[in-house]
Amino acid sequence: MTLALYPGSFDPFHNGHLEVVERAARIFDEVVIAGLRNPQKARGLFDLGTRRAMVEESITHLDNVRFISMAKLTVEVAKDIDADVIIRGLRVVSDFENELQMAQMNRQLSGIETVFIPTSSSYSFIASRLLREVATYGGDVSAFVPAPVAKIMAEQLAKPLEES
Repeated sequence: MTLALYPGSFDPFHNGHLEVVERAARIFDEVVIAGLRNPQKARGLFDLGTRRAMVEESITHLDNVRFISMAKLTVEVAKDIDADVIIRGLRVVSDFENELQMAQMNRQLSGIETVFIPTSSSYSFIASRLLREVATYGGDVSAFVPAPVAKIMAEQLAKPLEES
């Protein structure tokens, strides 16, 4: 049985993430999505519990996919769950440089390989940081996220921003 770990902040989980998960679920016996709070990124829009709900409601059609939370190095989580590979999605060529460097570091630290899954061109422009910005200012992001995510985002971001 092959187990793949798909780590990320998923703040919010979007259609590009979902496509990577769906494709990985066809390749591997089990896929574990690991949500994390990335200390290198600015404060998240959604807490980890909300992100868990968004992801879990978006993957109900995938029997071999589950979500966990993580608060340590990806390679340590991979070891804890006996993952065979780490999955990383690629949107555009510029993603590859950073992702390759992380893959090489992870391999040196643990011996675990990284498998890159490119997103379709229809999702290549979607980035969580852009969705956070658009949604925060009242824009409609429902075309870019799974329906459960759009619902949660609409509920939680219904309050208009106050002007400074």
